[in-house]
Amino acid sequence: MATVECRGIRKVYGSVEVMHDFNLKIDDHEFVVFLGPSGCGKSTMLRMIAGLEEISSGDLLIGGQRMNDRDPGDRGIAMVFQNYALYPHMSVRENIVFGLERAGVAKGAINERLAPVVEALGLGIYLSRKPTELSGGQQQRVAIARAMIKTPEVFLFDEPLSNLDAKLRGSLRVEIARLHRDLKTTSIYVTHDQLEAMTLADKIVLMKDGRIEQMGTPEEIYQSPATLFAAGFIGTPNMNFLKLEALNDGIGDSGAKFKAPFAIRPGPVTVGIRPGAFQLTDEGGGLRGRVERNEFHGETRLVTLRNNSHEISIAVPAATAIKEGDVVGIDVAAHELHLFDPETEKRLEVHKVA
Repeated sequence: MATVECRGIRKVYGSVEVMHDFNLKIDDHEFVVFLGPSGCGKSTMLRMIAGLEEISSGDLLIGGQRMNDRDPGDRGIAMVFQNYALYPHMSVRENIVFGLERAGVAKGAINERLAPVVEALGLGIYLSRKPTELSGGQQQRVAIARAMIKTPEVFLFDEPLSNLDAKLRGSLRVEIARLHRDLKTTSIYVTHDQLEAMTLADKIVLMKDGRIEQMGTPEEIYQSPATLFAAGFIGTPNMNFLKLEALNDGIGDSGAKFKAPFAIRPGPVTVGIRPGAFQLTDEGGGLRGRVERNEFHGETRLVTLRNNSHEISIAVPAATAIKEGDVVGIDVAAHELHLFDPETEKRLEVHKVA
């Protein structure tokens, strides 16, 4: 059983603490993504799990066994790096089997393990080539094969697709998801790309400043972000944030007014609204603004509206008859409003009014 458990893990460099009391339980066969901006600690945490960074305090358990003092090779893990880390003077085959040969695995056993790995990743025709003769996507598949042939209990991926173009990232993302499903290993994947996180993860661990900001399924974090940071980091296009007032009959100010059939304490409130939640309207509620920008995105248009108080981005179908300079009205259903405390930046719990 390849569970991974982090109990109160801290990382300190001199007097600087970069990981703060990190607690996480990853179930057997689960695919967990560490997501966050550069410098949030996600790669540092992955390297501590791998044994490439020392744990300052706390406990790391893999399969129920404490791993703090074990060498990387004794942890039952395999790691795929951002930069492929292939040996340029070796062939693809030699790169894939090098770790097994060093471990003294018999040649016959190596060949038995090589065949299904090569077939799964479509590398059969490249085995005699050198890494310099391969594309970036092919090199990354070789790096994945090298990790996969070890039959690890835990796969660690450190931003493996960040050096590839968008099309290759999409195709390799599908391959990684398929391999995880077929191999039934526990996987931990580090990325700053929310699309990778949303499409791959069973559970996302959203990180900020060496701490867990929010943890949950992609749907949970997208639909109910716990903080302003989570709301702004997850979702494309970015969520709109409006500084409004909670009133007796809704939420608004002189430039916007939205119905809110739920109880909330009077006073300032930050309202988050995703661009796709808005509807064009000719009625008096909501917000009216002038179209400042109209971006064609294929099936949709991202339209920027401005009035005296607010700038709002809305997503509308591409066929919508709207142009720069138009004055339009927009409104949003109450259940699409995400409310946050302006001081703590935490999500406000609201209760529907009967």
